[in-house]
Amino acid sequence: MEELIYLDNGATSFPKPESVYTAMDRFYRRLGVNPGRSGYDICMEAGEVVEDTRKALTHFFNGTDPDRLCFSYNSTDALNLIIFGMLDAGDHAISTTIEHNSVLRPLYHLERDLGVEVDYVAFNSHGFVSPDDFKRKFRSNTRLAVVNHASNVIGTIQPIKEIGRLCREAGIFMAVDASQSAGKIPIDMEDMNLDVIAFTGHKSLLGPTGIGGLYVREGVTIRHTRAGGTGVRSAVRSHLDEYPFRLEYGTPNTLGIAGLKAGLDWVKNKGLESLHAHEMHLTRMLRDGLREIEGVTLYCQDDLTDHISVLLFNVDGLEALNTGTILDVDYNIASRTGLHCAPLVHDQLGTSAIHGAVRFGIGPFNSETHIRAAIEAVAEIAEMQRKKIR
Repeated sequence: MEELIYLDNGATSFPKPESVYTAMDRFYRRLGVNPGRSGYDICMEAGEVVEDTRKALTHFFNGTDPDRLCFSYNSTDALNLIIFGMLDAGDHAISTTIEHNSVLRPLYHLERDLGVEVDYVAFNSHGFVSPDDFKRKFRSNTRLAVVNHASNVIGTIQPIKEIGRLCREAGIFMAVDASQSAGKIPIDMEDMNLDVIAFTGHKSLLGPTGIGGLYVREGVTIRHTRAGGTGVRSAVRSHLDEYPFRLEYGTPNTLGIAGLKAGLDWVKNKGLESLHAHEMHLTRMLRDGLREIEGVTLYCQDDLTDHISVLLFNVDGLEALNTGTILDVDYNIASRTGLHCAPLVHDQLGTSAIHGAVRFGIGPFNSETHIRAAIEAVAEIAEMQRKKIR
């Protein structure tokens, strides 16, 4: 069977490093018990894996207290904990038109159900939001700003350090969706003036699906929106207030945590700068090749400074879904088509009316051979479409 050319790393990284597969298999065979619930040896060992991962991620994000690194199912789960746990009736929030539905939908529900007011800052023609535009949205009741660090649609990296500084000065909490950026580019809670970050394990941290988390800066409180078992202080009737138990409920995904730790170790061993340079070299190669093809439209790709390795395009006259199907069936190339769970981006780009666009997401295991094949495939598809139109 012809090798699959996987260019859907924006959805999830694939394949994973061999060390991730090995670590997960070894962990579940040896330590697949409920951590922290009892005192026998392998239970304690499993708990150590969880705590070691908590410490490693805290250091990775330059946090100060590992107990404030809380595990969740994914970044959507973490963002729900953040947004529903920090906003209430009478509050005002600010976000952007570049957000994923993991932010947009919780905010919508709070608008509809509690009357929380929300403003959205639009991005410019290059795909970036302006810190000054954020500041102009500040009100006396603004409690939270939520920003997508790196767009899953057009790949632009937002100026979160400057936005965070403005928010800090105004006493507004700043939450960042690091779904695409964690594992690709450095994230420093202190330097970037961040109060809360949400991350997922299965994208650029190269772990499995079903594991993610959030880090909560000291002095920031997220109220309970759930309750359940913690394995400690079981006689207490209410859910525990102290972190990490405050935001962790029930049996953790220990297998996912073990895989996430292995992925994080692999990323740190390779180095963020080296991995990002490799992926952006391929992204530039892909961008340069596609923009030479007649009948191909690229979005926000003129300058790849402050970008991650995500590229959005359409073939003129061809719906994105059809382009993606041809890439899959005829060329064995995996891409992502549609609105990418980020409808406001496509509204602003004007691609909503044509049911979205095609996204290529490049990962650490892609090669120049993959990129040349993708360029050639799109060129052939565009040529076939031009002949049909004629």
